[in-house]
Amino acid sequence: MQAERASIENAWKGRISGCQLGKPVEMLSMRRGLDELQAYLSEVDALPLRDYVPFTDGRSLFQPSCRGFIVRSEPDDDINYSVLALTLLERHGDDLATVDVARAWLELLPLGSVFTAERSAYVTLANRSKTFFAQGQEAGFDLTECSDNPYNDWIGAQIRTDVYGWVLPGDPAGAARLAGVDAALSHREAGVHGAQFVAACGAAIPAADSLDDAVLRATAELPDDSAAVAAITFGRSIVGREDAVALLHARYSDLSPVHTLNNLALVVWALLSNPDDFGAAVGDAVAAGWDTDCNGATVGGLWGITGREVPARWTAPWRSRVAVSLAGHDELSLASLVDRTLAVSGLLGGT
Repeated sequence: MQAERASIENAWKGRISGCQLGKPVEMLSMRRGLDELQAYLSEVDALPLRDYVPFTDGRSLFQPSCRGFIVRSEPDDDINYSVLALTLLERHGDDLATVDVARAWLELLPLGSVFTAERSAYVTLANRSKTFFAQGQEAGFDLTECSDNPYNDWIGAQIRTDVYGWVLPGDPAGAARLAGVDAALSHREAGVHGAQFVAACGAAIPAADSLDDAVLRATAELPDDSAAVAAITFGRSIVGREDAVALLHARYSDLSPVHTLNNLALVVWALLSNPDDFGAAVGDAVAAGWDTDCNGATVGGLWGITGREVPARWTAPWRSRVAVSLAGHDELSLASLVDRTLAVSGLLGGT
């Protein structure tokens, strides 16, 4: 039980710390691109990135998540979704269905806290909410309408599913199934596969011989000919290369900075490049650009589920305070999240 608690606790620590690392520069990265991101980090003497991002006046950075200004983990959709997944598992366990995810969104997620595919799916739900709440799909509302949106292969589902893996150590197939149930509300194809990979990898890590072994086990849960498998394979192929970031950006130059595939390849590369160094893993993930807070969070959570201690210098600034923007919630404690996650894992047979 002690080992399981260490894994869950460090997964939360890693996910939250990685998210806060990437949060200040998210808009800089996505609106200005890799060159502007790395120019700023160089200007403030933060390359290689191995600590929270420094703040400079006159720059459009999110100051509360910058070095020296952090007093808590600030609200972010990445952490909202982790808490929401935990809540869904508490309510429904292994019987979770996509309709349960839809109802929870309408109940707990503010519209202003969701983006791209999730916002499109949410609007579809809201427009049909009277029928949906009254009778559900029996009234002729097909939930697949929600995933019929132009962003259904973007990163949104990939950032929602970590917890499904944490609660099922050694069961990547079960984690991938739950992740698919969640992701199906808003995503299709690559969007779903990215979500399934992250959950399956989190489940595979505790039973794997190495992080690379876990990545391979998780990849086995996806269709062999899928674009997600190709992205994972590419991420593995550039581990250890000095030009890895340039290769990533060259290969995926035609994709949105919030697409699933480019960010998935980046996550695999950053995680496998730094199996023994948390700061390097999340730092490289963020400094490589695209969706910086999402990638920092995903890499941090996967690194943490190994059970290795996330260094205190990353967790001390946010003081175990986890702010969220879910209905009925403001701020949660790290200890409460760990206790709840362990309880769910026990009910599902994970511990």
